[in-house]
Amino acid sequence: MIQKLIDKIAATGAPVCVGLDPMLSYIPQFILKNALERCGETPEGAAEAVWQYNKGIIDATCDLIPAVKPQIAMYEQFGIEGLKCYLRTVRYCQEKGLVVIGDVKRGDIGSTSAAYATGHLGKVTIGSQVYEGFGTDMITVNPYLGTDGVKPFVDECNRSDKGIFVLVKTSNPSSGEFQDKEVDGRPLYELVAEKVVEWGQDSMDGSYSNVGAVVGATYPEMSRVLRKLMPHTYFLVPGYGAQGATAEDLRFCFNSDGLGAIINSSRGIITAYKKEAYAKFGPEHYADAARQAVIDMVKDISSVL
Repeated sequence: MIQKLIDKIAATGAPVCVGLDPMLSYIPQFILKNALERCGETPEGAAEAVWQYNKGIIDATCDLIPAVKPQIAMYEQFGIEGLKCYLRTVRYCQEKGLVVIGDVKRGDIGSTSAAYATGHLGKVTIGSQVYEGFGTDMITVNPYLGTDGVKPFVDECNRSDKGIFVLVKTSNPSSGEFQDKEVDGRPLYELVAEKVVEWGQDSMDGSYSNVGAVVGATYPEMSRVLRKLMPHTYFLVPGYGAQGATAEDLRFCFNSDGLGAIINSSRGIITAYKKEAYAKFGPEHYADAARQAVIDMVKDISSVL
C-alpha cells in the first residue's frame, strides 16, 4: 500500500494529504441550512450537511492530491448517522482514486486490536459471506499497549495490502508530557521509533514499509532525529498551517530523494474560505478556495524540497 501512495504522490507532485475533519461551524450556512431543512435538526441533518460539504471539497481537490485523511471523531459525534457519513466519504474518495487514511488512532490488547484491524482495514466473515467494514487503505495506530497491540494491524497490512501510521511524536502542545520523557537516558519517542522500524521490517513494500509513523511538523529538530532513526519509514506529518508549522519546519521529514513524508492540512484547506487570503471566494465557492489552498500548499512545500 505504501508504494501505491508513493506512486500517487509522484503522479501529482504533491506530498499532501487533505484532512477531512468537518465541524458544523466550518460548513457554509447555505449547505447547513439546506440539509437541516430537508432532514431536520437531527443527526441525520448534520450528517447530510457534512456529506455535502465533504463532497464539494473532494470534487474540487481530488485531481491535485494523492490522499485524504478523515478524522473519525468528527463523524462519531453524530452517532450512527455520522459513521454512515464517514463510510460514504471513504467510499467516494476511493472512487475518485484517492488513498484514504482513516485517522482512528486505534490500539488495544491483541484480540481487540485484531477486531479493529478487521473493521478498518480488512474483511469480516459472516457465515458463508465475507464483508468489508470501513475499508480504509491506511489508518493511524496508537502504540501505547506495545507489540501485541500493534502486531494485529501489521498482520492485516500483510493480508490485505494496507498500511498504518503509528503515533511517534505528535504535533499537539502537551505531547511532551509522555513522549519526551527519558527512559534509560533517551526520550520515549525515540524508543517508539525503533519499535516502528522493527514492526515495519515485517511489512516492506519496496524501499519503504507499510508501517509508517506520525511525526508532528511542530517539532522540526525532533523530526530530524526521527528521520535518521527511521530511513525506510514513511511519515504522516500533521501540524502544518493552522497548528503553526511552516514549510521550512517540514524539511527534515523528507529523505534526500524527496520522498518519505506526506503532509496533512485540515483546517488550512477545508476552511480556507474563512481566511483573509481566500476571502474573495466567499462561502458559496468554499470548494474553490480549498482548491487554491491546496495549490498554494504544494508550491510552499516544493520550495524546501
